[in-house]
Amino acid sequence: VEIKHGRISMLAVVGYLATEGGVRLPGDIDFSGTSFASIPSGFGAVSAIPDGGLFQLFAFIGFLEIFVMKDITGGEFIGDFRNGFIDYGWDSFDEETKFSKRAIELNQGRAAMMGILALMVHEKLGVSLIPGQ
Repeated sequence: VEIKHGRISMLAVVGYLATEGGVRLPGDIDFSGTSFASIPSGFGAVSAIPDGGLFQLFAFIGFLEIFVMKDITGGEFIGDFRNGFIDYGWDSFDEETKFSKRAIELNQGRAAMMGILALMVHEKLGVSLIPGQ
């Protein structure tokens, strides 16, 4: 569970900083003309996204949780989602390197969990991410 939360937190930190930096998808988020650029970053985005969009997000995440991101019992270690499909050279590492890389991912995930928590607290306190603003 900690590995999964760490991976999600790493994505959350990157997504939060990207949207806070002004990076948005082009086009509209719905048929009524609401553009991606008009959706604020942070907690404000939840209330600005149309209900149908929130339903699609939760349905997609549920689909991934139930059918795709399963921890297959035949995996090499907990959190091994390769499922015999994608390797990217993992099998070429020795056991010490594999252990080191898994420890690095775990530590980076822990840092990301603290990072996204800090970003959310700063937003609720009204503190700018950029000093002096």
